[in-house]
Amino acid sequence: MKFAIQSRRDSQSNELKGLAMRYLQDFGLVLDEEEPDIVISIGGDGTLLHAFHRHTHRLDKVAFVGIHTGHLGFYADWKPSELEKLVLSIAKKEFNVVEYPLLEVKVHHNNSDTNTYLALNESTVKSPDITLVMDIELNGNHFERFRGDGLCLSTPSGSTAYNKALGGAIIHPTLQAFQLTEMASINNRVFRTVGSSLVLPAHHNCTLKPVTDQKFMMTVDHIQLVQTDLQSISFNVATEKVRFARFRPFPFWERVHESFVANE
Repeated sequence: MKFAIQSRRDSQSNELKGLAMRYLQDFGLVLDEEEPDIVISIGGDGTLLHAFHRHTHRLDKVAFVGIHTGHLGFYADWKPSELEKLVLSIAKKEFNVVEYPLLEVKVHHNNSDTNTYLALNESTVKSPDITLVMDIELNGNHFERFRGDGLCLSTPSGSTAYNKALGGAIIHPTLQAFQLTEMASINNRVFRTVGSSLVLPAHHNCTLKPVTDQKFMMTVDHIQLVQTDLQSISFNVATEKVRFARFRPFPFWERVHESFVANE
């Protein structure tokens, strides 16, 4: 089995990376940063996002697992003290693989260029200089004209991140869906939006069309992109999926409870 390790690069994470590398190689596993079978993320959920985007070209062949060197995350569930146990489980291949849906983002420009991205958590669209004005189409039909700070399109596994901070719903990560959430929409006697998050199934799509020619700031997870000459941005559940190596039960609602409800 081939492995790769993504570190947050702080001293604790780098120390764990060195130990994990030595332990795994002692068990006969091969370090391969380009074509690994399993990727170990050491840091937090942000570190795993970086690992994911590094390997999006071979998602059907690689599985991810996270060790958290800070707070318990939604993707990083192993403690530093459990490193040897994790290494032994990897070496013995004592794990199952679970798959979660991803968000496909297609950016269409007026010159006919199209760029495609995959998001593990979310994609956002904002206007850095003036109010964002976007026509929202659902399955090719006009739904509303949005005016406000921005829009967030999230995956089920990303619904507990920025989407939740915006008041969006928490969705179980096994559901084949994505979510549209507004950021500070303008609603008065003249302008109207639905004002609630929309949860869309896998066979639906959402398209954003700018009303005026302006510059847009767009994110795909942690990646920031400036868009100009924009024709539209379309979103749907991707055909690709992210694969996680699961070594033990990791109940989603228990993670939600521990992260947002439980006292320290």
